[in-house]
Amino acid sequence: MTSEQNRVLIFDTTLRDGEQSPGATMTHDEKLEIAGLLDDMGVDIIEAGFPIASEGDFNAVSEIAKNAKNAVICGLARAQLPDIDRCWEAVKHAPQSRIHTFIGTSPLHRAIPNLTQDEMVDRIAQTVTHARNLCDNVQWSPMDATRTEWDYLCRVVETAIKCGASTINIPDTVGYTAPVESADLIRRLIETVPGADEVIFATHCHNDLGMATANALAAVAGGARQIECTINGLGERAGNTALEEVVMALKVRGDIMPYHTAIDTKKIMHISRRVATVSGFAVQFNKAIVGKNAFAHESGIHQDGVLKNAETFEIMKPEDVGLAANSLPLGKHSGRAALRDKLGQLGHEVGDNQLKDIFVRFKELADRKKEVYDEDIIALVSATADSDADRLQIVSLRVLCGTGGPAEATLEMEVDGKEVIATETGDGPVDATFKAVRALHPNKARLQLYQVNAVTEGTDAQATVSVRLEEDGIIATGQSADTDTVVASAKAYVHALNRLMVRREKAGPGADRREISYKEH
Repeated sequence: MTSEQNRVLIFDTTLRDGEQSPGATMTHDEKLEIAGLLDDMGVDIIEAGFPIASEGDFNAVSEIAKNAKNAVICGLARAQLPDIDRCWEAVKHAPQSRIHTFIGTSPLHRAIPNLTQDEMVDRIAQTVTHARNLCDNVQWSPMDATRTEWDYLCRVVETAIKCGASTINIPDTVGYTAPVESADLIRRLIETVPGADEVIFATHCHNDLGMATANALAAVAGGARQIECTINGLGERAGNTALEEVVMALKVRGDIMPYHTAIDTKKIMHISRRVATVSGFAVQFNKAIVGKNAFAHESGIHQDGVLKNAETFEIMKPEDVGLAANSLPLGKHSGRAALRDKLGQLGHEVGDNQLKDIFVRFKELADRKKEVYDEDIIALVSATADSDADRLQIVSLRVLCGTGGPAEATLEMEVDGKEVIATETGDGPVDATFKAVRALHPNKARLQLYQVNAVTEGTDAQATVSVRLEEDGIIATGQSADTDTVVASAKAYVHALNRLMVRREKAGPGADRREISYKEH
């Protein structure tokens, strides 16, 4: 049985808290794409960013607001009037807008702005009132609520409600609490604070102790009716509550958790893969719901049971999260219509020009692989093709490797339209190739991450390579896929360099380097 009383709102903060993961910064177009997917999937509130953090954040939030269809578009603001004004300027274009303002209320966090308890209450009253005068949908958060003294937490929550906040979010900022505490805290606040029964209580959990999902679900049992979460659990440190986990937990275990959401779960897998691609954060194989092995069965006993009755070892159907029930591979003789149909099954609706480009790459791949699986198709779509606008483009790469000696890479590239060539040696083919790239395009970028994942099994499998670079505080991630791991590595490295240059040019001297402090909650 479902009712509005048991309706749980899903507040997605992938584009804000998720993007704060070091290296997870997305481009403007990628943010718009992810926001569109979240909206289409049925997310109730999208926290699109932190508008005052940078011009880029402001523009992204503003554009997302203008393109919103059904979701409430929310921006984050510190408890400062300029933050709130800037946030409103960004979100006001949405059909439904929300201002989310916060301040740290625990003893440790009160010391940051150096405010007494009374001074902080005054600040909360001033800023929440100001936000409410601009927007009729205001959310307020006491950062580090789970380590805030009980009497003071009640006092500040009451102040926020009296000043017009319609949603009170209780963040477990450092992932410190446990499920029994999470449920009890929400329940006691609702029972104790005057006016609490007239607002929605939300929960925002971090996963430092691996309990974010459990804490979020416990908070719902305690009376919270909004869960703040991210796709794939993306977020700072150990991440946030994973959207796919709480949504599917509520769907599968409705017998003991009689709550429901508006999420179209069949779109989970597609958005999970897109977030992994654009953020450069691969999903671990055994990740619940969306991991590569989530529905894989290797044990002979398990395989036999699944073949006879899927429910023997599967508590949900793969189709429930958007995995195609029929994943027959394509081959070199498959035509464009078959490819378009497969793309549609995988959640990718493409135009004729994009299909033409993907089909060319598909044929090239099919010549090198006997069978092209769903994962290969996804990698083709996700891997960024060289753009005519890119300053760096790979023309050719030749690598020589021997036993007992260094590898040698000869790389030809276009740098700002001019063809150049370099030969370098290194401790292996990838090291030699990266040195050749640096010889042709000198840079001080530091390699923070180099990660290789096989898309499918077999010696002819495509390798997806992720590269994360940092230079002067600016971070960029590149990704590419190829049956040749060294080629994929070169493309990913060059992709990251191109993105790094674009970000640096847009930022300007000293800008857009995430220097806004005191923003995590």
